[in-house]
Amino acid sequence: MYDKIIESNKEWIDQTWKKLDSKLSKVAIRSREKIPYTTINGVHDDRQGSQITWWTNGFWGGLMWLMYRGTDNEEYKITAQHAEELMDAAFEDVSKLHHDVGFMWHIMSGANYRLTGDKKARNRDLLAAMTLMSRYNVNGDFIRSWNGSQQTGWTIIDCMMNIPQLYWASQEIGDDRFKAIAMHYADMAMQDHVRPDGSVNHIVSHDIHTGEVIETFAGQGYAVGSTWSRGAAWALYGFVLSYIHTGKTEYLDTAKKVAHYFITNLATDNWLPLVDFRAPEQPVWYDSTAGAIAACGMIEIAKHVPEHEQKIYLTSALKVLQAMEKEFCNWNEDEDAVLMMGTERYNGEKGNHIPIIYGDFFFTEAILKLKGDDFLIW
Repeated sequence: MYDKIIESNKEWIDQTWKKLDSKLSKVAIRSREKIPYTTINGVHDDRQGSQITWWTNGFWGGLMWLMYRGTDNEEYKITAQHAEELMDAAFEDVSKLHHDVGFMWHIMSGANYRLTGDKKARNRDLLAAMTLMSRYNVNGDFIRSWNGSQQTGWTIIDCMMNIPQLYWASQEIGDDRFKAIAMHYADMAMQDHVRPDGSVNHIVSHDIHTGEVIETFAGQGYAVGSTWSRGAAWALYGFVLSYIHTGKTEYLDTAKKVAHYFITNLATDNWLPLVDFRAPEQPVWYDSTAGAIAACGMIEIAKHVPEHEQKIYLTSALKVLQAMEKEFCNWNEDEDAVLMMGTERYNGEKGNHIPIIYGDFFFTEAILKLKGDDFLIW
């Protein structure tokens, strides 16, 4: 079933990859000295200097590794390795690091090491993994998210995408503690972040001594009890990744539950992801990044379910990717971003309907998966 669906969409997949390569091969050279987050008048910004510890700073290097994997074009490799060197400045003040070190190094340095054997890249990824592991609250049994004094007990669903770095570290150095902590986090998130209907709490505050839930917060969604779509996408992809790394069937079941909720909401809105699935009808805010992340997760689910279950996940991934390619992608090679219409948060004064670097990353990752590449960057 999987191969049949891919074959029937092969022309679109190949054409989309060709457009990605044609554009990004130019952007790779043009933005080589930058760590981009978004674009300003079509030109990548740069998160170096005071923003070097910004949580998205690994996606540029990661994107370049995906393109190198799919093309063998050395220009992508050069840019990816240079981005990694630029990111060394983030290690100069570890007090500014946070739970998102997996986003920052695992998809960049980790990808470098697994593709090239670079020992310096391995060291960077292990240092970041140790930083993430150090955030584990032994009494509360969770990984703390941010550093603020008022956020000591906070966890966020996003961290499901960081814990693959811990699974890798366990295997790489033969120390089961990293994997154990990752699984403790995933178990907590299943219980405290994923609701019975498959929707997701973004932020949960825990008692730091017992781990009990104190309250939940709207976070980047519309309100408490609403469903921020990117949070749901983090859960969808994050739980199937935890299943891949551990074989624990409850993680796959959770990923499927979230996917069903996500797919139902996409199907009622022309397969274009809203920022929040439980927000007022107006204003209409989309978040293309949520669709790209969820598509990656649905493709992976389709690879790990019986044949007659594959269709719902793979066809849904294709539908959202095709809808966004038609409505949201910018193929102008004189501008730097590909996937437009990303939104940082529902209630943000800025950052609505802008290109965001992880949108390009996950869109590219999804297309590379559809092409049949088996490299799991996570």
